[in-house]
Amino acid sequence: MISLTRLSGSVFVLNADLVERVDATPDTVVTLVDGTKYVVTESLEEICELVVDYRGAIVARSAALDAERRSQASGRRNRGTGPVRLAAVTPDEGGER
Repeated sequence: MISLTRLSGSVFVLNADLVERVDATPDTVVTLVDGTKYVVTESLEEICELVVDYRGAIVARSAALDAERRSQASGRRNRGTGPVRLAAVTPDEGGER
């Protein structure tokens, strides 16, 4: 989500994934994929930067979560101090299983 300001001064957050385009006419108009339009005080360049930062934060958070999950999975596999060793199996003297 990105935070934007209406011309009236009220602040709202917008799902950046729904932005279809941003026009500078000279007011900045954000058009969503469903046709909804918002006139905002931020410039076209500011909105582009907000969207890039938002998407970059998602990628960074996803990478951090993946690294954490890999670390946790590795910890579950190697709980001991060394490699896991299996005990030798010897055949039963009586030949029975």
